[in-house]
Amino acid sequence: MRRKVSVEELAKIKDAMDKETIVRVFKRYKALYLYLSGMIGSDVAKQTGITVNTICNLYKKYQFAGLSGIPDKKISGRPVRLTLEERNTLKELIMKQHPFDVGVSKDFNWTAGLIANYIKREYGYEYSIRGITGLLARMGFYYKYPTYVIAD
Repeated sequence: MRRKVSVEELAKIKDAMDKETIVRVFKRYKALYLYLSGMIGSDVAKQTGITVNTICNLYKKYQFAGLSGIPDKKISGRPVRLTLEERNTLKELIMKQHPFDVGVSKDFNWTAGLIANYIKREYGYEYSIRGITGLLARMGFYYKYPTYVIAD
């Protein structure tokens, strides 16, 4: 089956493919380009590593939305639970107080687990350890393992 595509359209796809830096999207442009150039779906699939079904879906997206339908849409992700004010308060607390000051633990150092306990107690949100480390990273913190020194 011959798909009707002008030389200008193929040139636009080729141009988009040449400018693309994301490998996944580049492969999509390439698959679309080959498919519209007259290659059959199974041959395009072998050359690009994309399934025939995906190639057909790319073609349908291209027919419906043009080149703008090929790249991934931005995924918003889960909304933040703590407000900006709560995060700023938490940041100040971590920087200026110890866990024993706020009654979370008898420890002197904050850990992700202690921060999760504090957030659950104060704000009512449950976080996993991984969620806390991601939150801390977004707040500008980084963590490292403690080093121990033998006393003289």
